[in-house]
Amino acid sequence: QVQLVESGGGLVQAGGSLRLSCAVSGRFSSYAMGWFRQAPGKEREFVAAISYNAGRTYYADSMKGRFTISRDNAKNTVYLQMNSLKAEDTAVYYCATKTRPGGAVPTNYEYWGQGTQVTVSS
Repeated sequence: QVQLVESGGGLVQAGGSLRLSCAVSGRFSSYAMGWFRQAPGKEREFVAAISYNAGRTYYADSMKGRFTISRDNAKNTVYLQMNSLKAEDTAVYYCATKTRPGGAVPTNYEYWGQGTQVTVSS
């Protein structure tokens, strides 16, 4: 059983930064990982993904240049550094383990964390 626990969310002013962490139990180093977010009344949205060895990263267009995904396989943790935050980045952020091809599709991810709230005030 794989368990994921996100942390690092909170309230930040527009233009600020946050670093989210996702601690994973189980076979972490064999999984590609992804971050998604979901705002109230909206569908879950792809944010970023990273290959199992951190050799490749992928981002949604609106996050490129502002967000950085990384991982530390020794710590079983994946990170999301978020800079230049905007009010529209407000959402619950989830990490997930990717088990099928297609990094931007939520159904290609098997295990999910409970989410961490990010609120950006304008």
